[in-house]
Amino acid sequence: MTAQLYCFGESGNAYKAALTAALSGYDWEPRFVDFFAGENRTPEFRAMNVMGEAPVLVDGDKTLSQSGAIQMYIARETGKLGGTADQQDEVLRWILWDNHKLSSQAGMTRFLMNFLPPEKQPKEVIGFMQSRLKAAYATLNTHLEGRDWIVGDAVTIADCACCGYLYYPEPFGFDRADWPNIDRWLNNIAALPGWKHPYDMMPGSPADRVKA
Repeated sequence: MTAQLYCFGESGNAYKAALTAALSGYDWEPRFVDFFAGENRTPEFRAMNVMGEAPVLVDGDKTLSQSGAIQMYIARETGKLGGTADQQDEVLRWILWDNHKLSSQAGMTRFLMNFLPPEKQPKEVIGFMQSRLKAAYATLNTHLEGRDWIVGDAVTIADCACCGYLYYPEPFGFDRADWPNIDRWLNNIAALPGWKHPYDMMPGSPADRVKA
């Protein structure tokens, strides 16, 4: 049975799960969540995920939310991208670091800068968040010096997690040219069979809302 990933193209967190599914060969299909119309706040969606967030994975009688948990589930189901037995703690360490230090702040900053009207954008908050993001970029860039992947010698779900927001074209204070090791690593991921840009992998993009 093909699993359904409830997702939308603008979500970097959903992209982490979708990319993991695509690179691992997991049997899945996207199911569009109309986030900007408030679908995630409807009683029907909340009945599926009380947290009211995307992504949500439905695989038979298994329903799972939170991108990191979904990534770990897919890695176990497919036997791919989880790292070797002695690498799994390190893979988890980087997923937790990303969730706390990188993606949470990148996602919020990108939202504030691109999905709110200019008059409602909190400039001081954006500046503060961008300064914190620079520290996260520096941590990742330093770690990737002399490395092709975050953990070990092959791509893992740690890579799929940490790249979640870094392919998006909207400005939020990240320029790949400023971080050469991150830039090289993003190219490594993009060269993998099955990779697609988030707007090509999942339904929903800012262009769709403009047309509407």
